[in-house]
Amino acid sequence: MEPIKIVIADDHRMVREGLKQLLELDGDIVVIGEAGDGVSCLEIIKNLNPDVVLLDINMPQMNGLQVLQKLKENKCKSKILILTIHNEIEYLMKAVDIGVDGYVLKDSECDVLRKAIFSVFNGENYIQSELVSLMKEKLENSEQDELTEDNLLTKREMEVLKLLTEGLFNKEIAYQLSISEKTVKNHVSNIFKKISVSDRTQAAVYAIKNNIVEIL
Repeated sequence: MEPIKIVIADDHRMVREGLKQLLELDGDIVVIGEAGDGVSCLEIIKNLNPDVVLLDINMPQMNGLQVLQKLKENKCKSKILILTIHNEIEYLMKAVDIGVDGYVLKDSECDVLRKAIFSVFNGENYIQSELVSLMKEKLENSEQDELTEDNLLTKREMEVLKLLTEGLFNKEIAYQLSISEKTVKNHVSNIFKKISVSDRTQAAVYAIKNNIVEIL
C-alpha cells in the first residue's frame, strides 16, 4: 500500500518538523507539504490533494476552524484531523458541527496520533477518548443550556426562578434539581443580572408579571 500523504498546518516550524520526523519513521506516512498559516494551508491543499490534513486551530490569517469551514464548503476530499492544544469542549463541538473527521490533542502519544490518521484515512471518525466523555456530557446538558424563546434565561435558570418564586431557599432548590448549592447561587446571580433585579422578591415579581409562574 502506498504511504498516506499528509499536509501539516501549524504556525510553529519546530512542531511541523517534529511531527514530520515522527510520522515518517515507519514509511507508511509521508508529509508532502507544510503550511504556517490558514491561507497558505488552503492553497497547499488545493495544489497537493493530500489524503489527510493535520490542522492546528491557532494560526494567523485564518484559524483552523475557519480553514475547516472553507474546506467543507469547497467539498474538499482530504480528511481533516485537528491537532491542537485546546481541550475546551466548545472548540471540539464547533469542529464536529462543521464536519471535522478527527480531533486529537497535542499532548497525546504519537501512537494516538498515528491511530487517528489511519482511522480518518479509512473513512472513520476519530475523537480522542478523553474528549468523548466530555462531549457526551455536553450533549446531555445542552437541553438545559438552551435559551428560552425570549432569549434571556436558559431552561435551567427558568427552573431556578420558578422555585425561587415559590419561596424555596438555595439549599432546597439544589435538592429539587439535583445540583449543588453553589451552582444554584451562580444561577440566581445570573438571573438577577439578566432580568435587572437586585433581590429575590423583585425576581419573584418579575416571574409573576411575565407569566413564568402562575398564582393559584
